[in-house]
Amino acid sequence: MDKILEAVVMSSYPNNVKQGLVRRVIEAAKQPMDSEQCWSMLELSTKLYLTGDTKYKREIGKEVLEVYGHYHPEEFEEFFNVRFLLSLLQEGYGPLGKRSHYVLDYIQLGLQFVLESPSANSIFSLLRIEVLRKVCERPSPKQCAKISKLLTQHPQCIPTGKHQLLFCQQLIRCIGQFQCVSEGEEEIMEFLEQVNKVSGLLQRIWRTQTSAILPSLKELFTIISSTEEQEAPSNALASVVQFVPLELMDGVIRNLTNDDSITDVQMMMAIGRMIDWVSWPLGKNIDKWIIALLKGLAAVKKFSILIEVTLSKIEKVFSKLLYPIVREGALSVLQYMLLSFQHSHEAFHLLLPHIPRLVASLKKEDSNSATSSLEQLAELIHCMFFRFSGFPDLYEPVLEAIKALPIPNEDRIKHLLGQNAWTSQKNELACFYPRLASKSETGKIGLINLGNTCYMNSIIQSLFMASDFRHSVLNLTEGNSQPLMTKLQWLFAFLEHSQRPAISPESFLSASWPPWFTPGAQQDCSEYLKYLLDRLHEEEKTGKRIYQKLKESSLTSQAVEHHYLNKTLIEKMFGGKMMTKIRCLKCLNVSSREEAFTDLSLAFPPSDRNVCGSTSILPVEEIGPQFIEPPENAGQLMGSPWIPRKAPMASDRAAPSVSVETLGFQEQGEAANPIRGNDVGVDAAKDPLSTFGEQACAPKDSRSVPDLINYFLSPERLTAENKYHCEKCASLQDAEKVAELTEGPHYLILTLLRFSFDPRTMKRKKILDNVSIPVVLKLPILIAPEETEEVCRHGKDGAVPGSGFMTVVYDLCSVVVHSGISSESGHYYCYSRECTDTVPHGQPQDGVPKTASDKQLDFEIQWYLFNDTRVSFSSFESVSNVTSFFPKDTAYVLFYRQRPDRQSCLLHEALAEAGRLHGEPSLHKDLMEAISKDNILFLQEQEKEARNRAAYISALPKSPLWWRDLDRDKDDDSSSGGCSPAAGGGGSGSFHGLVF
Repeated sequence: MDKILEAVVMSSYPNNVKQGLVRRVIEAAKQPMDSEQCWSMLELSTKLYLTGDTKYKREIGKEVLEVYGHYHPEEFEEFFNVRFLLSLLQEGYGPLGKRSHYVLDYIQLGLQFVLESPSANSIFSLLRIEVLRKVCERPSPKQCAKISKLLTQHPQCIPTGKHQLLFCQQLIRCIGQFQCVSEGEEEIMEFLEQVNKVSGLLQRIWRTQTSAILPSLKELFTIISSTEEQEAPSNALASVVQFVPLELMDGVIRNLTNDDSITDVQMMMAIGRMIDWVSWPLGKNIDKWIIALLKGLAAVKKFSILIEVTLSKIEKVFSKLLYPIVREGALSVLQYMLLSFQHSHEAFHLLLPHIPRLVASLKKEDSNSATSSLEQLAELIHCMFFRFSGFPDLYEPVLEAIKALPIPNEDRIKHLLGQNAWTSQKNELACFYPRLASKSETGKIGLINLGNTCYMNSIIQSLFMASDFRHSVLNLTEGNSQPLMTKLQWLFAFLEHSQRPAISPESFLSASWPPWFTPGAQQDCSEYLKYLLDRLHEEEKTGKRIYQKLKESSLTSQAVEHHYLNKTLIEKMFGGKMMTKIRCLKCLNVSSREEAFTDLSLAFPPSDRNVCGSTSILPVEEIGPQFIEPPENAGQLMGSPWIPRKAPMASDRAAPSVSVETLGFQEQGEAANPIRGNDVGVDAAKDPLSTFGEQACAPKDSRSVPDLINYFLSPERLTAENKYHCEKCASLQDAEKVAELTEGPHYLILTLLRFSFDPRTMKRKKILDNVSIPVVLKLPILIAPEETEEVCRHGKDGAVPGSGFMTVVYDLCSVVVHSGISSESGHYYCYSRECTDTVPHGQPQDGVPKTASDKQLDFEIQWYLFNDTRVSFSSFESVSNVTSFFPKDTAYVLFYRQRPDRQSCLLHEALAEAGRLHGEPSLHKDLMEAISKDNILFLQEQEKEARNRAAYISALPKSPLWWRDLDRDKDDDSSSGGCSPAAGGGGSGSFHGLVF
């Protein structure tokens, strides 16, 4: 029968004729026959299957083998013996030079018919050894895939014990040498399928034997970190990583980055090759492993590796965004690489020439993947614009390309930059590296205390958090003839862009130091603030005078003239005006003068005077004395711009003229009447957010900020030795004096006069009274009659016809706290938040600015606590309760920001116009370079310190290598306990199992 079959197969008959004849032979084979005939047919069918030169011949051989396996199992088992299989595997089949490629397929076909035979175990044992040998010979991807298919279908043939670990390692070695030799689509798909079969076998083994995972990863890292390989290992290794359980990631990365046996060159080689894996299609979690290793290197301060790898690989990663199949992973890696590379613009600038082309390509693609990627890319680019401003010529083409895409808000940008910076990565061993402090998780930067300089640090941080002022300072151009302001600009720029957790303000301190301050001694922060603002104000005025003289000499342009004839920056930001009026009680003559101020110093009322209303929201009282009439000509600006408030007088004061309100949030158009107090009380009670007012007047015997302002603005009787010299009467007369605010500053600074001179002890003492602080403050501002009519005609909020007053709303943005009992001792720290306009760039919608009800709830705006080098998240609740918990910690200086309305709309628009993209101005080149150099220096310092520590620790006794430790039996009680998993150390192998 074998001769007949061979003659039919070799004949020249058409295939349909052959098929009929073969079918008869196969049907005959199902009948009983002798052993010799069976062997002859099995030999022929084996020959056809293994050496047939056409697919048809191999199919016939396969069909005959299956028939004999089913109908003649004893003869088939006798034929398919261990010796025959060993010969096939070791010597092959067929003539020399033309050995069959189908031996593994043949064995897989035959195994199904001997699974229950007595020789099955011997065959399995043979195959366990032979597949290991085959893998060690580095077979082609196709042969490797056949081995994987065989072992997947018959897992009994997978090597066991130590051989299994070796098999996994050698299989990874094979994958590392896979190469797709053709660029055709079909060949590439076939190659990917082969790789997936091999990596799928590894996944199957790891699922049943987890102890094989870490030795396999060790082998993988050895391959990709090798510096001796002439040819780079295959990117097919990415298929291995995708099957590693993510719960192992933290432990593997932590031990890998802390292994001092791995050199920088090896680590650089490994991470560089891993980044190349983003081009591997359909890989899962590959981007997560790449990013985890990058973060791990940042946590141990190996910044030189990160810098080198980022600069060498970022363009390649960017180019992969063109291909949808790998786009998602490549974009994730690109986002982290760019957002973490914050010390220099170099990485971002490498991509600038490629961005417009990529954006155009993604827009043309018009798919969901492309649209999503475009939005994420635009967000990333805006983050880079924000971080590295000052290159308009380079950024203009990119900005044009993404102009139609959404722009993230500033908070989102700062969040992304803050959480991804290298210096924000936490090292679990940082507690043993006290000098390797990471940047605060808040993203804010502290200031180093240079010896009782907390008074300055608190003021600087408060000014920095005044975002409008900060933007204006950062916007200053070079050569502005303001040396102190320039130093403040540099300090602000470093607070904004430095990678250090804290910076030293030594240069600014020496420049802004009041000459009468004693070095090393505690000082009054309010006194320092007044001096600083005065210096900055006078310095800019001097510059204006110089330019005025140059203008007269026709040496300046009209633009320069316009710029320098405006108010100074300090006047714009902190300057307000106050009208002081005195009425002689004999002749009723009124004298007045208007003065400028930058802060209000608020004295405490006498203890026997109760100025707090019965409700939590202060009722706005009627104007008291009606004697004062607006003067025909307001007095000119005179006297010092700093107005110290008088200390409490023994004489009684009349009823307050206008009371200050503390409110929650009113709807637009809701009355805030400075005359009809009952209306305000009712409306406020209806306000669901009126609880904000409860902070304003807490216990009956406590004070609030509105109490102190009302006391400040209330009329004062001048009698006895305080009589007023009336020019009309030409003698001293009893008089009444009142102060009224005529122009509200953009930033209202309130100083609570807590330090008073005690004549009994001849020392300054501190008033420790708790003063409740409203988060929203409504301040009465006196306006001229013609202004009142104009304002009322346009529906001005807070203005009442005939009252002469309008209400200006302020939001609390900073509180400087003094801890101690004396101005010459103690400590200062501050709570701050950034208050900004709701409408971007100060542009009101429909011509109407956002009102209180439209603004974001104040409690949703994040508060921060600045305490020298330490910066942490905080809340308004902490601000309100600090004195309750710590009686010596009292609010001292308050910063409020004016809420925009029609009157201040122009100023807000100007401020927004001054700040460029996202409100953050572009820094000039020298400043950007100085920050970049310092950031690089800091990274080098941190890396050097980390390496010195690692070198010291590496000299200590070690446990076995990390990959062995992590493979240790979980029940092994011999491991050290200092870094146990419960303690967050990750097991006995964590950092060589040291016990600290």
